[in-house]
Amino acid sequence: MEKELLHIFVLFMSIFFFFFFFMGSIVLRSRRRSLRRPPGPIGLPIIGNLLQLGSRPHESLSEMAKVYGPLMSLRLGFVTTVVASSPEMAHDILYTHDQTFASRPVPDSVATQPNVEGSLAWVPGDHKWRSRRRICSTQMFNAQRLDSLQHIRHRKVQQLINHVRKHCEAATPVDIGSLTFATALNLIFNTIFSVDIIDPEFETAQEFKELVWRIMEDAGKPNLSDYFPALKRFDLQGVRRHVRVSYTRIHEIFDEIIRKRLEYRSSSSPSNKKMHGDFLDVLLDQYDEESSGFTLETIKPLILDLIIAGSDTSGSTTEWAMAELLRNQDVMEKAKKELEQVLGSGGDDHQEVKESDIERLPYLQAIVKETLRLHPPVPLLLPYVAANDVQLRNKDFEYIPFGAGRRICPGLPLANRMVNLMLASLLHSFNWKLPNGVTPDTLHMSEQFGITLKKAIPLSAIPISK
Repeated sequence: MEKELLHIFVLFMSIFFFFFFFMGSIVLRSRRRSLRRPPGPIGLPIIGNLLQLGSRPHESLSEMAKVYGPLMSLRLGFVTTVVASSPEMAHDILYTHDQTFASRPVPDSVATQPNVEGSLAWVPGDHKWRSRRRICSTQMFNAQRLDSLQHIRHRKVQQLINHVRKHCEAATPVDIGSLTFATALNLIFNTIFSVDIIDPEFETAQEFKELVWRIMEDAGKPNLSDYFPALKRFDLQGVRRHVRVSYTRIHEIFDEIIRKRLEYRSSSSPSNKKMHGDFLDVLLDQYDEESSGFTLETIKPLILDLIIAGSDTSGSTTEWAMAELLRNQDVMEKAKKELEQVLGSGGDDHQEVKESDIERLPYLQAIVKETLRLHPPVPLLLPYVAANDVQLRNKDFEYIPFGAGRRICPGLPLANRMVNLMLASLLHSFNWKLPNGVTPDTLHMSEQFGITLKKAIPLSAIPISK
């Protein structure tokens, strides 16, 4: 990323004088307002602090915060960005002033998708957004709805365990990240569409993981189109061209499923029209109401947000948790002992882990929370736009891996259930060891940055029968 930016910096210097007078006026206005901004590092002309972000912006910003404090200013091209890195500042922004910070800037890579105005994650916090969020909270993520769909989650996790058992019998390693991602993806597809999207043998898991990660990576990487609006039309880094492949493919999948559902609804009697009872039926019912603001095109970005957030973060968190446990065998043994005390011994004839068992597994829950602390799914959260000037005050506010306030991730209740269930089932069903030549000390734990934080080198582990 740094080399790429340096090459483009040379291009910028060649047209420096074109921007000179315009930038001069920007600098004068910035100086007049500088007393009202937090401190921050000095940047280069035109590009500001872009090169200082590096390939892992969350780590770079953490180091900068040690110098400039929990609230600092950066200049990223023509965009002034304020970074909050303490619980007190996060509380002020996400809770005390959450209405002021209710909107978000839309990255150029995200704006590439069709009908981005139907998104839940990126659109302004207006009445349309509130309507979409209310439907998600009441029809998909409320406790009663989640409880009624427990059987789907149990079935999907059991399919995961059955697949891992085949690797156990063959003594072959398992790609933990791909399998947990595929399990979470099938779960969310069943919740929304009542269908599996990944085949029973998990052979298509990698294709969909790459489609999703392409979207998350491109939305998270520094993109000059976001910091220099005049250059957006040129797509100098090729981000739009790169990410459009994923959006096109995923929308094709949605179109086919929605087309079949509409045909079914139109040919069925009123009593059978909603027999699926899934979230797609809920959205299509809203579409049928003219005043709802939903259309067949705007429901697809909403569905895409739910699927990406529900599958990528749950699969990644489970992979990180397993990696940390394989590095810390004493912690794994304590977790397995707790599972045996609650559920009995594991093995082929063991009692399956149910969601109702999780509340009796406090040590396992602590492992998941510690994993989220060490490897937050969204390390920088999503950016916010200030609607007006505000004065920040200090409050106590900690542990927000999924955000907070009015724009906290609505799928948090489902993610908590799914991660705990997958992790508990994997630990209770099998013993685990690292492949030959890999030790806890040599296990790679490097991160690859995007909107979400994934393991740069996928975790491979060998299941062993109990």
